[in-house]
Amino acid sequence: MKILLEFKVLRSPWSIQTLSRLFHQYHKTFAPLNFSDYEAISRCEQELPEYFNFASDVLDKWSQIEKERKEPSNPALWWINGKGDEIKWSFEELGFLSQKVANVLSGPCSLQRGDRVLVILPRLPEWWLLYVACMQTGVIIIPGTTQLTAEDICYRLLASKAKGIITTDVLAPAVDSVASKCQFLKTKLIVSESSRAEWLNFSDLLKAAPAVHNCVKTKSQDPMAIYFTSGTTGYPKMVEHSYGSFGLGVFLCGRYWMNLTPSDIMWNMSDTAWVKAAIGSVFGPWFQGTCVFVHAMPQFDPGALLNTLCRYPVTTLCSTPTAYRTLVQHDLTRYAFKKLKHCLSGGEPLNPEVMAQWKSQTGLTIYEGYGQTETGMVCANMKGMKVKPGSLGKAAPPYNVQIIDENGNVLPPGKEGDIAIKMDARRPFAFFTRYVDDPERTASTVRGNFYISGDRGSMDADGYIWFMGRSDDVIISSGYRIGPFEIESALIQHPAVTESAVVSSPDPLRGEVVKAFVVLSPSFKSQDPKKLVCELQVHVKKVTAPYKYPRKIEFVQQLPKTVTGKIRRNELRNKEWGQN
Repeated sequence: MKILLEFKVLRSPWSIQTLSRLFHQYHKTFAPLNFSDYEAISRCEQELPEYFNFASDVLDKWSQIEKERKEPSNPALWWINGKGDEIKWSFEELGFLSQKVANVLSGPCSLQRGDRVLVILPRLPEWWLLYVACMQTGVIIIPGTTQLTAEDICYRLLASKAKGIITTDVLAPAVDSVASKCQFLKTKLIVSESSRAEWLNFSDLLKAAPAVHNCVKTKSQDPMAIYFTSGTTGYPKMVEHSYGSFGLGVFLCGRYWMNLTPSDIMWNMSDTAWVKAAIGSVFGPWFQGTCVFVHAMPQFDPGALLNTLCRYPVTTLCSTPTAYRTLVQHDLTRYAFKKLKHCLSGGEPLNPEVMAQWKSQTGLTIYEGYGQTETGMVCANMKGMKVKPGSLGKAAPPYNVQIIDENGNVLPPGKEGDIAIKMDARRPFAFFTRYVDDPERTASTVRGNFYISGDRGSMDADGYIWFMGRSDDVIISSGYRIGPFEIESALIQHPAVTESAVVSSPDPLRGEVVKAFVVLSPSFKSQDPKKLVCELQVHVKKVTAPYKYPRKIEFVQQLPKTVTGKIRRNELRNKEWGQN
């Protein structure tokens, strides 16, 4: 971080004149598309180009536009940590520094095009540089949350065959504890002011890195990123996205749902590990030339959030329903937001009551969006649309969203079924490419001519989609996707647990939380239940990412006797939610 603070206005050690000269050296020889083409491509009115790279075709063009402007413009990235440190980079400065980082990856880190790198960083400016640098080098980025345990990291390194890992000194010990088991891992890069044995140091290498790097020429269908996402069974699966699906596929989302222009400042509060960070903190805003605002904020702090909105000219806020539920418990009329005019929500269903409270206290409407790691934005309440509280909005272009039955038939308005996306002769370009190394799971998402989202819902006569729940066992709590199998596997490792079943349970703040039904082994049945609950919760936090731990635990004599774990969970979940 210290080295980046030196670069924050590029006055030391680089002058603007030096920067301009170097920029012209690395500026690409092949011309990017006109921005007017992107809308036609995104609406499937124009063919997807054979070649596309967001770094060269979009970011470099904004850098050029920025240089030709006579009036000052917003920065491309505006980062604060709430402790007085601040970084502002123009698109030109972002390009210059990311070129240096690209040389770090391809040089000392020995990462080549097509190699995979696991990047586990909090909201640090380095994360944005690395994301862009991976695109410039053709290295496939795999973002991960800083809440991962050593076991989680080991699984991801082995499953992805990643050749590199980049993290801070907080998680470096966890990496070292499992590195010997990860035969594909060759490079460890630490983002820290201090050195660590057997790790390359990001700051040191950035200082010494050459300033010129030629961006690789990538095809639209080339793999660009992999995201781990929880499923019903087994451990998290790997969702692969291409340069086309993640770059071009987000254009309409940034323009119409986020409603962004170059004069806006967008604050998306998503964890860097999730697809929402890529959509709302990279592709969506930067496609529109919008400033990305970042507050390091290691944990959600409603007071800090509200004070930041009052102090900084953020025009667009995107957060989870859980965050809004917390914020409306404060007296929002006491806060005078500096520039806020557009509010977005996603990651889980938004309660109509929360939307109404936010509107009454701030005068602003929350525009809810619905998407998935695999598809990006599927439905949304766009600016200018009539908002029906509780609805996910209408299908987001270019998708044709329908509600279908188990045979793939489109259901009439008001009937509950599977939320699905119609596929014509070709798979929509904004879709994920595949579940890596799992062709059967990839094929299972298709039913006839439809992609099955895994969510249940209905459509009204006006075309608005209404969410009913998951059709599988995945729990969505505070925007996090949590697979029950992972928690059951963690619990069974504790000697007190003979058997368990994990389901979602209603919660007024988080929407739903993880609840575990546990059958105790005989030797533990006489122990203090409250102490045992705490012990099991601590155990799960140690075995897997802390956000997955069961906030509710109920001890039972036996679990329902069913053929499969899925049927058992369905029975328990229905009782928990008061359903027959």
